[in-house]
Amino acid sequence: MLWVLFLLAAWAVAGTACTRLCLAAVRGAGGGTNTGRIHELTLYEAAFLSGGPRRVADVTLVAMARQRRLLLAHTGWATVVDPRGRDEMERSVIGAIGPEGQSRIAPVRTTAATADAVHAIADRLVRAGLAVPDSARTTVAAAVRQVRSAAVAVLALGVAALLTPAPTDMPRHLIALWFALPLTLTLSSLAVARIEIHPYSRWASPAGQRLLDALTRNADGTADDRTYLTSVAVRGVSAIGEPDLRAAFTHR
Repeated sequence: MLWVLFLLAAWAVAGTACTRLCLAAVRGAGGGTNTGRIHELTLYEAAFLSGGPRRVADVTLVAMARQRRLLLAHTGWATVVDPRGRDEMERSVIGAIGPEGQSRIAPVRTTAATADAVHAIADRLVRAGLAVPDSARTTVAAAVRQVRSAAVAVLALGVAALLTPAPTDMPRHLIALWFALPLTLTLSSLAVARIEIHPYSRWASPAGQRLLDALTRNADGTADDRTYLTSVAVRGVSAIGEPDLRAAFTHR
């Protein structure tokens, strides 16, 4: 009956991992309680909820480039035209370029993404319940990894039970079926996490995702500059229409 001990260990590993994932998902989805305080997302907030700090830096660069206050060359260089930033994010980008007024775009994106202005945006969205806190993102990711490890452990325990030379009156195929239950639990939890948690676990909470969806729907059918920048904020630099400007972000 040694296989029973393996089965109990498999259930313990699978149950612990799946329970942790459920608790992490509930905490991550809960977020803040003041979701009514922000009714309309700003461009920077939409960028953060869609792609995080780096997306905020990207949309700032694109906005300044379209206003001819910043030149973004297809060779991957940024040049300051107007050194007066209109908000904290623009001042952060100008500061990241440096006093010489010219820099490679890649380090500017990285530096601007860590600016205090981005942290302020993140804090505001977390307090409003629209963004997932850093701790929740880390916890959910760790829980998913634990469930994956649990699935491998259950499979290994099942194989070990089947290979146990000790005599047993239980047919091998029935032992395999018993181990299929905790394995199914772990795999189904991963499938549910992929469907339900994945869209929200990185940056936006469910409430934030709903606002993003509404923002995208409301922007359909118009072709103004605000719509263009909203598309970049939601979809990233791949939504940039100008080939030279898009090449400035992809140049290596």
